[in-house]
Amino acid sequence: MSAQPELFAVEFSVYGQPVPQGSKKAIGRNVIEIADARLRSWRHDVASAAYAEMGDTKPFLRPVAIQLHFHFDRPRGHYGTGRNAERLKPSAPAVPGVKPDLDKLIRSVLDAITGIVIRDDCLVVSLVSGKFYAQGRPPGLDCQVIQFG
Repeated sequence: MSAQPELFAVEFSVYGQPVPQGSKKAIGRNVIEIADARLRSWRHDVASAAYAEMGDTKPFLRPVAIQLHFHFDRPRGHYGTGRNAERLKPSAPAVPGVKPDLDKLIRSVLDAITGIVIRDDCLVVSLVSGKFYAQGRPPGLDCQVIQFG
């Protein structure tokens, strides 16, 4: 019988509106990244939460599986008016199939945790992610990283 590989895991949550990271643009020989203050602040919040959870532990050096759940506030238009202001309309979607793009949200998190939780994002061998409406919780991110032994 072969031994089960050791697993190391870290989990953390970040509260606030998740911010996507856009693509890098090439202008001539220069590659630039367009980043606004909201992205810098979001990445800082993600990095701070990751650092607080990792403590003195060095970044994972082996392949990892990552799970990212992004939670967003529902738009006011999903709710009724007047006495129905707290009730969802029957036409309100169950999940946010609108911008921001999931791949860009993932990119902002992976860049934020690189060097803190993982040595490099090339170590990500499995990724499960999703966008959800925040119900009974503030908007934000739930992140789980599991390192394979």
